[in-house]
Amino acid sequence: MVMTTPSSPASSASISKADQELSILTEIGAILSSTLELREAFGKVMQIISDTFNMHRGTLVLLDESTGRLRTEAAIGLGAEDVERAKYAVGEGITGGVVATGRPRVIRDLRNEPDFLNRTGRLSYAKLDQPISYICVPIKVEGRTAGALAVDKPYESDEQLRGDHTFLDIISAFLAQAIQINRMVMRQKEELLEENEQLRAQVRDRYRFENIIGDSPAMHEVFATVGQVANSRATVLLLGETGTGKEMIAKAIHYNSPRRDKPFVRVNCGALTGTLLESELFGHVKGSFTGAIRDKIGRFEAADGGTIFLDEIGTLEPQLQVKLLRVLQEREFERVGDTATVKADVRVIAATNVDLQEEVAKQTFREDLFYRLNVVSVYLPPLRNRREDIPRLIDYFLDKYNAINERRLRRISRDMLNVLLRYPWPGNVRELENAIERAVVLSNDEDFTEDLLPLSVRMFAAQRRSSQASESIETLTRRLAEQAVADYELREGEIYSLVVDQIEKALIERALEKCGNVKTKAADYLGINRNTLNKKVKDLGIEAVED
Repeated sequence: MVMTTPSSPASSASISKADQELSILTEIGAILSSTLELREAFGKVMQIISDTFNMHRGTLVLLDESTGRLRTEAAIGLGAEDVERAKYAVGEGITGGVVATGRPRVIRDLRNEPDFLNRTGRLSYAKLDQPISYICVPIKVEGRTAGALAVDKPYESDEQLRGDHTFLDIISAFLAQAIQINRMVMRQKEELLEENEQLRAQVRDRYRFENIIGDSPAMHEVFATVGQVANSRATVLLLGETGTGKEMIAKAIHYNSPRRDKPFVRVNCGALTGTLLESELFGHVKGSFTGAIRDKIGRFEAADGGTIFLDEIGTLEPQLQVKLLRVLQEREFERVGDTATVKADVRVIAATNVDLQEEVAKQTFREDLFYRLNVVSVYLPPLRNRREDIPRLIDYFLDKYNAINERRLRRISRDMLNVLLRYPWPGNVRELENAIERAVVLSNDEDFTEDLLPLSVRMFAAQRRSSQASESIETLTRRLAEQAVADYELREGEIYSLVVDQIEKALIERALEKCGNVKTKAADYLGINRNTLNKKVKDLGIEAVED
C-alpha cells in the first residue's frame, strides 16, 4: 500500500500563488508581443499589475533623451491632471533617483520617506493609519536605464514586500524587452523611410526633364508639352514607335507632378488578355475565376493618388475598353466577381505605337475612349529623326555600361561614329542602348571597333561602304567625261573614240601590271575574252608578254 501525505495549506497556497504569477506573466507577455503600440500595451499591463497587487496607484515612466526628463507612459490611480503634474527630472524624487542610479527602491512605509515628493497630492499619506509601501524598479534596455516601474500599496509584511519586488523585477524585464524590440523596429522603420526618401529623391532627380537626353528641336517640343501638362491631372496619350522612350517620358510627367510621392504603376496591356488583364487592372475576389484563390487588389487601386501608365493601350480588348472608359469618366470600377464599387484617384498616362485613329476607323478601338485618352497627345520622334542626339546618347550609355561591367571602352573613330549616325535604328533608343551595352561587354580595351557592333549594324556599314565606292567611281567617271569634253572640244566627232581608247588603255595596263604582264590572267581579271584583249593590246600599242 502506498502512503500519501496530504499537502500542507502553506504548500498549496505557494503552488497556487506561483501558478497565478505564471498566468499573469503569460498574459503580460502576450499583450506586449501583440502590438508595437506600446502606450496602449503599457496601459493594459498596468491594469493587470493593479489587479494583482491591490495597489493604490502605479506609474510607468520612460526617459525622454531629447529633454532629459521623465514622462509618464501609463498610470493607474492618477487622472490626466495628476499625470501632468507628475513630471520629474532624472535624480529628482524616488523615481528620478531610481532612473539616475539604476538601482531599485523598496520602502516599507512611505509616510515618513523624505524623498517622496507626492507632487500629485492625490493622497495624504501622512494622515493614513495604515503603512503604505512603495516599490520602484528600473527598466533597463541595452545596459542603460530607460525608465522605471513604480507601485504603492498597503503594507502587509516584509516577506510580501520582497515577493512583490521580485515579481515587479520580472515584469520590468518584460517591459524592457518590449521597449528594446520597439526601438529596433522604429530605427529600422526610420532607416527604411530615410532610404525610401533618398530613392525617391534619386528617381525624381533622374526623371527631371533637363536630365532626359534630347537637344533636337523635336525633343524640345516634347519637353515643352510635357512640362506644361505635368502639373495638371489631364490624361496624356504618348505616341511613337517602339523604343522611343515613352515610359521614360511617362515617369518624367509623374515625378514632376504633385503626385510625385505617390505610386507610379506600369501595366503592359499587350502582355495579358481577357480576364487576366481585367484582374490585373481592377483586381478580383476569391473564386471569381479559375485560379483566383484569394482576393487581390488591382493596379488601379495600387496606384490610388498616383499615376498608372498603360503601355500598348491599342491592344486592349473591346470589353476592357468599356471598363476603362468608365474609370476615366467616373473614377470608379468593380473588381472581377464583385459588386462593390471601388473609387480611385488615379491619373492615366497611356502609350501606343499604333495609329489609334486608324483603329477607330476600323472599329477595333472605341472612338469615345480614344477622345478620353487623347486629352493631351505627345508624339515622340524616332531616333532617325533626331540624329543630333545620338552622340550624347552614345556617351551616356558608354558611361553607364562601362561602370556596370568595369570596362573602359571610349575611343570611337569618325568613321565608326558616322556609321552609328547613319544607321536607321528601327528599334530607336532601346536598340542603340542594346548595341552599346553589347559593345562594352565584348570590348577588351578603349577602342570601339566595328566587330563589337551587332550584325545588323555591321551589315549596314558594309553596304554603305559598297555604295560609297560605287558612288565614287560614278562621280569620278562623270568628272572625267566633263573634262574630256572640255579638252577635246575642238575635235568634234572624235571625242568618243579618243576618250574610250584612253580609258581602255589605262585599264588594260593596270590589269597587266597586277597580273605580272600575263595576258591570259589579265583577261580573266577584267572579265573579257583573251582574243578581245589581244586585239586591244595590238590596237592600243600596249606591251605584254606572249603566252
